[in-house]
Amino acid sequence: MHHISQYQEFFISYLKSQNINKEPKNLYEPITYILNLGGKRMRPVLTLMATEVFDADYTIALPAAMAVEVFHNFSLVHDDIMDDAPLRRGKVTVHEKWNINTGILSGDAMLILAYQYFEQYEPVIFRDLAKLFSKTALQVCEGQQWDVDFEERNDVTIHEYLKMIEYKTAVLVAAAMKMGAIVAKTPEKEADLIYDFGLNLGLAFQLQDDYLDAFGDPETFGKQVGGDIIENKKTYLYLKALEFSSDESSIELQQLFSLQLEDNSTKIAKAKAIFNESGASKATQEAIEKYTFKAFETLEKMDLNAEKKSILKAFGENLMGRKV
Repeated sequence: MHHISQYQEFFISYLKSQNINKEPKNLYEPITYILNLGGKRMRPVLTLMATEVFDADYTIALPAAMAVEVFHNFSLVHDDIMDDAPLRRGKVTVHEKWNINTGILSGDAMLILAYQYFEQYEPVIFRDLAKLFSKTALQVCEGQQWDVDFEERNDVTIHEYLKMIEYKTAVLVAAAMKMGAIVAKTPEKEADLIYDFGLNLGLAFQLQDDYLDAFGDPETFGKQVGGDIIENKKTYLYLKALEFSSDESSIELQQLFSLQLEDNSTKIAKAKAIFNESGASKATQEAIEKYTFKAFETLEKMDLNAEKKSILKAFGENLMGRKV
């Protein structure tokens, strides 16, 4: 097996070899732009890694990894439009650089391009990949809709929130890993276990993302810090703060999350103070650890040697401690 940084290099090299620059330019240039904005390439790396975990050459998984990355970035283009986000990975978002209509259409094209990468596999593998991908893509849309719905609700529960982030984020991480298992022609039991590992890792990843949205360094986080607060998103931090706070602080937080302001600096500062004072910040960090360790427990059920388990565990530990 290879190091995570090597998988990143392998994938980026493959990405750069793809001829996506076609006509009309205003359809394909935004696709090239978003795909080359950088990031850790976590999902395609997991596809390549899972393939080699199951004793197959990572190169056979490159088209599947590309499909995962194209789909993930498609969802980001549309999410940024829905959130009216100005930045993605520290750069101008697609709809700001071009326009909303271009962002919608280029995103649509990316969804179709993602499916096309599966066409490089034999029929049985293609069928299994496409079936998993269709299920996952629909779940991502369901998760996104719940996310939007929650902005208008004041009765969102922790259970509902965790289901939302499972669908919006974690299922794609899980599917990325299972795709590696499918390409490697792994027994179904092991493929399902690697899916569960990815699912719990994905939950930890999204909770970490929520935490960094409030408390991350804007220089390294790559997105607008405090974006969830500005958009009044009922994140795990927010829900735990309501659960732990005094009536006075709960009312203040709910009032803050009913406001749409031009200058949000005071709103962000007050919300973060309540997150810290209530213990919500600590509870969120504990939840990140909980789901990371649940992923590690799944590893123990798998028919893998100690070295491969340690590589997957190291990946999880790196995610848990990430700053970006």
